[in-house]
Amino acid sequence: MTYEEAVQALDATPSFGEKPGLERMTALMERLGNPQEGMKYIHVAGTNGKGSTCALLANILTKAGYRTGLYISPHLTDFSERMQVDGVPVPHEEVPLLAEQVFAAARECQAQGLRLTEFELITAMAFLWFQKRQCSVVVLEVGLGGRCDATNVISQAELSVITSLSLDHTAVLGSTVEQIAFEKSGILKKGGVCVCYPDEPHAALNVIRITAQVQQCRLVVAAMKDATYVDSSLDGTRLLTETSLPLTLPLLGEHQVKNAVTVLACVKELKKMGWNIPDDALQQGFATVSFPGRMEVLRRQPPVILDGAHNPEGTAALAKAMKKYVTKKRVIGVCGMMADKNAAEAVRRLDGTMEKVFTAAPCSPRAMSAQELAALWEKRRIPAQPMASLREALQAALKEEGAQHGVLVCGSLYLAGEARPLLKELLNQKE
Repeated sequence: MTYEEAVQALDATPSFGEKPGLERMTALMERLGNPQEGMKYIHVAGTNGKGSTCALLANILTKAGYRTGLYISPHLTDFSERMQVDGVPVPHEEVPLLAEQVFAAARECQAQGLRLTEFELITAMAFLWFQKRQCSVVVLEVGLGGRCDATNVISQAELSVITSLSLDHTAVLGSTVEQIAFEKSGILKKGGVCVCYPDEPHAALNVIRITAQVQQCRLVVAAMKDATYVDSSLDGTRLLTETSLPLTLPLLGEHQVKNAVTVLACVKELKKMGWNIPDDALQQGFATVSFPGRMEVLRRQPPVILDGAHNPEGTAALAKAMKKYVTKKRVIGVCGMMADKNAAEAVRRLDGTMEKVFTAAPCSPRAMSAQELAALWEKRRIPAQPMASLREALQAALKEEGAQHGVLVCGSLYLAGEARPLLKELLNQKE
């Protein structure tokens, strides 16, 4: 099996099981010898912000000298991004070896009537890889929800972290923020510590508090006073911690300041547990963090920005950041979205951000057509032109008439993943 064949075989596996729960994942891990046991975890759930929170935590721990695993989903441009050790993706030659091991165990499960999902198989591969690399700690991002997520097969966590909560994946997780919070707080472990985003909806926080009480978990709600905002630009954000330690964060947006405060609360709790995280590791971890496709500046003048925000809260944060950082410029948009998202509301939240949009369908069976998405923009009285391909949409946006206009590419992580290499190619040609 080659790397490409392994990835194709995983892609061909069903995305959802016959019923939610950890029965399949538990059986799979037992057949693999429970590689998830014996490692320490920081387990992160949330609707928005969990990816950048994970990236920051993992980078800080690596800079502090810990061999740190990072598990994220989905990947942006390459499957190997999903499982990293000290910032290095799993080597391509290792992927088929891990896949063959997991597929063999999965066939045994299937013989017992348990059909594994794609995410369960990938999560098992990640646990095997982190075990093989003898990671000191793994920063583990939940795939969907929390309570029934494959990552929740772990029995303990140093920290359970819940980032910003809002309505998303409502068909699976529930139609109210309380139901969403119930699913996300399912990652809390008995007697553990839960760190929460500083600006959760009141109703969601109440559910998390109740879960923490039931699990006899200590709940820490991150406080904005733990970091003082200094200033920001397209180059990043500058902060001061409560001890006046200066931090530079290359991630943009007011929401990233709140994510940073959540991370600082996590670091404070880890230090209480005896983890050695010196100030220089904290500073380096912040300054060198990379999280492609999230308010990523690919060119500063004139600005070309790529963002994977795909739900209303995400696009609202994006719109706010664009109005702050890209002022007094025309902004031309390239937009592609998934049909199973609340696309109409996500588009509405982007009002005033772009004066013209080229639409394209991301490469996914769940993609909304370019024509349908263009119609949503036209309803907002924003001129929109559907394009036959993403490359054509990007070329049109970059060539749009008007001196020094900015370009924003947004609407989906799938779109961002496809657009990033194309944009780099087109911008290099332009230069």
